[in-house]
Amino acid sequence: MGKIILFHGTPNKIVVPIYGKGNEKHDYGMGFYLTESIELAKEWAVCRPNEANGWVHKYELDTDGLKILDFQQINVLTWLAELMKHRDAADSRRYRMLAKKFIEKYGVDTHEYDVIKGWRANASYFYIAKEFVRDNIDMDILEELLSLGGLGIQYCIKSELAYSKLHEIEGSLLSVNYTEFNEKYNQRDIIARKSMRELIDSDANKVTKVFSTLFEE
Repeated sequence: MGKIILFHGTPNKIVVPIYGKGNEKHDYGMGFYLTESIELAKEWAVCRPNEANGWVHKYELDTDGLKILDFQQINVLTWLAELMKHRDAADSRRYRMLAKKFIEKYGVDTHEYDVIKGWRANASYFYIAKEFVRDNIDMDILEELLSLGGLGIQYCIKSELAYSKLHEIEGSLLSVNYTEFNEKYNQRDIIARKSMRELIDSDANKVTKVFSTLFEE
């Protein structure tokens, strides 16, 4: 891959990516999150309902020598398992029990990787996760459902080596207007949920290969 350009959308004008920092409850756990899409970065910069303008920071990542786990190259069930490790999509007893079994069966050990690449889980994702665990979604339409969400692909910088190869490009800081891009963020979610609901309600969703059947011997 060599050198790639990535963007980080944030409410903060000054950002210093530091190894070992970050929130364990984010999609792929602790790390620094970026995207190749400047438009998505602008939306993520102002996705909080605080009416404050945001910022997009531009970075260069030298991927040479980095081990990158790309969930798009594995499968959507492994990605869901990784999210279940870090994020609570539902608090029912059934969900907690099944999530544990699901992670044991489909989860991968991510500790040996420098960077994790995969879909971003936003509000639309939680809607899918809950419906999937309730056995309302067939596995055959799962990946298509996620693409409807317009979730975008994100990179999570995990290792000390990866942090050392990430550099902010001087003079590239962008201010993001709250009103314009918060509206785009919300509209993306509204459209995604509508499209998802239509697919779930369609004949394409046969509801035969569902969540609970994954554990049948």
